[in-house]
Amino acid sequence: SRLDHLQDSSDLDAFMFPEGIPGDAVELLAGRFYWARSRIKLTDTKAVKVFNVDERFVYENFFHDFGPINISQLYRYCQFVRSKLSLKPGERHCIMHCTSIDPKICTNAAWLAGGYLVCYEGFSPEQANSLFCKVNNSFVPFRDASQAASNFGISLSDCFKALYLAKKERFFDFSTFDPEEYEFYEKVENGDFNVITPKFIAFSNPTAVRTEICPGVYSKTCSDYFELWRERNVTAVVRLNNKTYDRKDFLDAGFNHYDLFFADGYPPPSDIVYKFLEICEGEKGAIAVHCKAGLGRTGTLIALYLMKHYKWTANEAIAWIRIVRPGSVIGPQQHFLREWEQTMWKAGGSSKRDIQNPLQEAMLEGIHVLSIA
Repeated sequence: SRLDHLQDSSDLDAFMFPEGIPGDAVELLAGRFYWARSRIKLTDTKAVKVFNVDERFVYENFFHDFGPINISQLYRYCQFVRSKLSLKPGERHCIMHCTSIDPKICTNAAWLAGGYLVCYEGFSPEQANSLFCKVNNSFVPFRDASQAASNFGISLSDCFKALYLAKKERFFDFSTFDPEEYEFYEKVENGDFNVITPKFIAFSNPTAVRTEICPGVYSKTCSDYFELWRERNVTAVVRLNNKTYDRKDFLDAGFNHYDLFFADGYPPPSDIVYKFLEICEGEKGAIAVHCKAGLGRTGTLIALYLMKHYKWTANEAIAWIRIVRPGSVIGPQQHFLREWEQTMWKAGGSSKRDIQNPLQEAMLEGIHVLSIA
């Protein structure tokens, strides 16, 4: 193993790396797994087997968003790496994940590699993130799926923490994860839904009648979801957008149904926050939540629940929801969640009446200070 006092020297690192490993490479698993950026295509040597998955695992953007690559592709990447690390008798080579120097591609490549370490090698998020510090200036923060300029970023560290916490809470389990199922149901024509946690499913808006969205692709009606929801222990549906179907369809099928409308692309009013949390805490089963696309408004309210009940940061909640359902939480909704972070943490398992919004809390603190003076 390396001497501690030599770890910061890239020259000495290069000297200690196997032949064929660039000096600025990142050693992920000592003597076994490396990660590197390169302007040129690197080839195998006797000691190193090189792979590049930049065109194999690709993020499908909405607008200016570029990641993080979703959980299904992360799973497939992990299985790919595991197979590469499984040496046949007599083999002694190490492997190297080589990626582009393009900042966006490079950031996703680091996310995949670090995600593998968290999921399969027992790394903490801090350990995974620290490995990439020597090339940290190569990365860019992940942003929201809007056309506007971004003023809010999600870091690799946020993503590693979210993955670690979600694994700890058993929100996912790669020993039973089915990528084919994930990729089937994420498609519009198959329901456009994702299981965020065992408690929450995010999906897009059903319609009263089946409507052609684009050639050969049709919307789903309420009845298309009945069996899907029963199989997933859903007891309630929450609608956040304008009415495009009769809620009676869900009610008659045995589901509770709640309407909590607020404007598309904006944060929810306080009363909607309180009511949503009250509904979630009262429902014994899972809850299927939708707005128009099942991304912005839907992701924002689910994030509040994660912050309140698991004490996740806003960034961790946003990161996890985007890992499972890319494109979630838009524009001002991101800042709103950060503003409500402390409020949700303080509320914990409290009831609706005990929660104050950040503005009210600040006003009360101001009154308290004045009274002391």
